Amino acid sequence: MNFEAGTKTLLKRIFRQEDFNRFADIIQDNNPTHVDPQFCKTTVFGRTLAHGMHLYANLTRILNTQMPGPGTIQISQELMFPTGTYTDQEVAFEAELLDVFKDQQHARIKTECISPQGVGATGHTIVFLPGQKPVFPGLDNAMCQPLKTGITTYKDMEIGQHVSNTRQFIQDDIEKYAALTGDHNPLCLNAGFAKGIGLDSCIIPGPLLSGMFSSLLGTRLPGRGVNWLKQKLHFPEPAYIGETITAKVTIVRFRPKKALINLYGTCFTSDKRVVCQAESLMLARQMEKTE
Repeated sequence: MNFEAGTKTLLKRIFRQEDFNRFADIIQDNNPTHVDPQFCKTTVFGRTLAHGMHLYANLTRILNTQMPGPGTIQISQELMFPTGTYTDQEVAFEAELLDVFKDQQHARIKTECISPQGVGATGHTIVFLPGQKPVFPGLDNAMCQPLKTGITTYKDMEIGQHVSNTRQFIQDDIEKYAALTGDHNPLCLNAGFAKGIGLDSCIIPGPLLSGMFSSLLGTRLPGRGVNWLKQKLHFPEPAYIGETITAKVTIVRFRPKKALINLYGTCFTSDKRVVCQAESLMLARQMEKTE
């Protein structure tokens, strides 16, 4: 494929509540903002919202199936979620190739989700283009910052507080994800294809890795009812299907006047390889009340 700046591609979808529920099951995130219509009636949104990582999954579908196409590997992804994305509305997912790097191996692509309410997700990704042996970038040290100083407690939480979970993705998980999202990336489904470009085996889709953060953020810390405003992801090394992956998120900053919480996250393997780094900005204004 000839990769030229300005090339665009488009995907349109209509989500149903069943889609939100199925995605919640796959990533193990039952945050009521996505799956509980009654809870959502008490919020400013009034109805359930798409998971941020569900939107991300549909954006990666474009990358992996349309442009650049099969064999694309993400190095990083930045996203903002300005407005809610709801069920029973047509949503447009767009990707635009912004530039190809001088090495002719990497490209920067604008990614966007547009709903009737406006922009549901917007950002950009750096990808390793198909057709060559990938070289992963290693840790982004700029994301490994010390804990912020200032306010140290907020809503029964404190700076440095962290939670983690561990999971092993199997082929059945990937197939369920592919069936729901339409992302049949051969790097995740075809071991022969993956090995043919120099990988050890099939890799875990980026939205499933980052979905481990979603599970923690939306159910444990900050907790149920939280809303995702911004997400930055970096993929230092490949994460292979069947590996034991641990995700951890840590609170690094509070801004109580705006009900904002910043967290830093990592996904790492049993042999301590970091396969995903994340910076998350969460809105904690409408947290679910607990007894």
